[in-house]
Amino acid sequence: MSNHAHEKIEKNVGLMAVLIAVAVSFGGLAEIVPLMRQAEAIEPLQGVEPYPALELAGRDVYIREGCYNCHSQMVRTLRFETERYGHYSLAGESVYDRPFQWGSKRTGPDLARVGGRYNDEWHRVHLIDPRAVVPESNMPSFPWLAETAVDGGDLADRMRALQRLGDPYTDEQIEQAPYEVQGRSELDAVIAYLQGLGKHAPRGG
Repeated sequence: MSNHAHEKIEKNVGLMAVLIAVAVSFGGLAEIVPLMRQAEAIEPLQGVEPYPALELAGRDVYIREGCYNCHSQMVRTLRFETERYGHYSLAGESVYDRPFQWGSKRTGPDLARVGGRYNDEWHRVHLIDPRAVVPESNMPSFPWLAETAVDGGDLADRMRALQRLGDPYTDEQIEQAPYEVQGRSELDAVIAYLQGLGKHAPRGG
């Protein structure tokens, strides 16, 4: 490009803004498009499937109550993290997470590997009265979850929407969802969700 052309661009603020926007757009596309293709190619880890009905209901409650504001679900590759939580997180674990719950803030511990670490009764007490099992906890209580039933009809609609997005739910699974969660509380659902976290992750750090 000649000096005259450079001078013309530098003196025309509008033209320069347009050219900058074009350059940034092309640069962004060059970075984003390969990542999108890579994301589409990511395969679930062995055993990882779309959330069963009760776990999916629990995940929705977990998000609704803002649990992600204090708990991440991503173990980083740093040694002190893998020693505390277990194997670092892999993309194949989160294939069916919409939205993913990786997070970055940890007022409470990371939950990516919490499944099976405590029994259901521990989680039940912890969610209703956290300080009954962890005296120094600053986590809020969620007693109303035990009194609120899971909405099976809403859950079936949610699974149908996820099916359209590509999650391999069968029509039979969707039709059975309301019956699978019948009589179950939101507390039951959150516990089921937590107990499923990390169950298919590699073992070791």
